[in-house]
Amino acid sequence: TVENKFGVLSRVAGLFSGRGFNIESLSVAPTLDPSMSQMTIVTSGDERIIEQIVKQLNKLIDVIKVVDLNETEFVSRETAIIKVHTKDVDRAEALRIVDIFRANVIDSTPTTYTIEVSGDPKKIEAIINLLQPLGIKELVRTGRVAVAREPVRQAAVQAKKIARE
Repeated sequence: TVENKFGVLSRVAGLFSGRGFNIESLSVAPTLDPSMSQMTIVTSGDERIIEQIVKQLNKLIDVIKVVDLNETEFVSRETAIIKVHTKDVDRAEALRIVDIFRANVIDSTPTTYTIEVSGDPKKIEAIINLLQPLGIKELVRTGRVAVAREPVRQAAVQAKKIARE
């Protein structure tokens, strides 16, 4: 979580580039409190590198809170919008793929379908691979967004077990 003000994204990105760290995915949006933004950064490195990144981010004045989601359970999603060429013979196949992946056709022309799909990054990769033979004209991905899962209290689990019996 960062302060929602001018230059924060630049400072965070500068921290990564200045130290030779790669940002694989970056998503930023305001939170319920408009003075703050949630920033989801996907990067890679060994435990020491990730620890160094977290420490350096915490030193930035506009950073309110840093959470390494690899240390906890989390839920994540990515969205892709894919524009596919569709000849008459391919339209049914494109719709079959859309249905299998629980995706949506959000725009249609006589020669293209624009498809929206959300899910795990592996799901996004899988639908892209199946649509490629049809001819992908354009592809846009949001990058991953994530939130930590709340711990399940033991009392709540016990209550559910008793209720089932």
